[in-house]
Amino acid sequence: MKRIVLSLAFASLAAAPSLALAQATPAPAAFTLPALPYAADALEPAIDAQTMTIHHDKHHQAYVDALNKAVAADAALAGQSLEQLVARAGTLPAVVRNNAGGHWNHSFFWKTMASPAQAGAPSPALATAIADSFGSLDTFKAAFKEAGTKRFGSGWVWLIVGADGKLAITSTPNQDNPLMDVAEAKGTPILGNDVWEHAYYLKYQNRRGDYLDGWWQVVNWAEVSRRYAQAMAKR
Repeated sequence: MKRIVLSLAFASLAAAPSLALAQATPAPAAFTLPALPYAADALEPAIDAQTMTIHHDKHHQAYVDALNKAVAADAALAGQSLEQLVARAGTLPAVVRNNAGGHWNHSFFWKTMASPAQAGAPSPALATAIADSFGSLDTFKAAFKEAGTKRFGSGWVWLIVGADGKLAITSTPNQDNPLMDVAEAKGTPILGNDVWEHAYYLKYQNRRGDYLDGWWQVVNWAEVSRRYAQAMAKR
């Protein structure tokens, strides 16, 4: 009988570390940092490798980390997708609104770009829509640049498909975007540029206009055209 009791005791002791380890294992994070879809230096010379590395690995990661921390602290947010959080941003604490927006905006932004050799051109359907709304591609670029340079402080400039199916240019402060319930101009973003200083300051210093001009070299028009087609198909 004593042998049986001792055997059970040793078995419990052997299992205890594994049990404790299992209990201490944290739940997986709700949100993760997506990898860049190209090398950090792929957007040279428009955007330098150092800026891309810091922007993605430090700034975007910080939004993801802060969002996970905020969501973990609020049981009411458990299980909600990034899109759900963004859509009701105006009802959420500032820490959730800002970091959910930062995560969504940057995830969208990385895919907006490609190396200069792969930038391409708008699809025929998108090119026609741009001409209908702005007169020409060059006129559109000028209007987009104007919206970006006039955004006071930090924020974003967007090309959206509105509820009427027409293209429009808008800008948002901080990490807001046109999908949010608080946006002045709502719509489906198909193109967006980050005009926070951390997106361009190492290369362009205070010359935001030069950054906006150079950025067209790396716009991924195939992706923008795909987003346009997808937005129009949902109408």
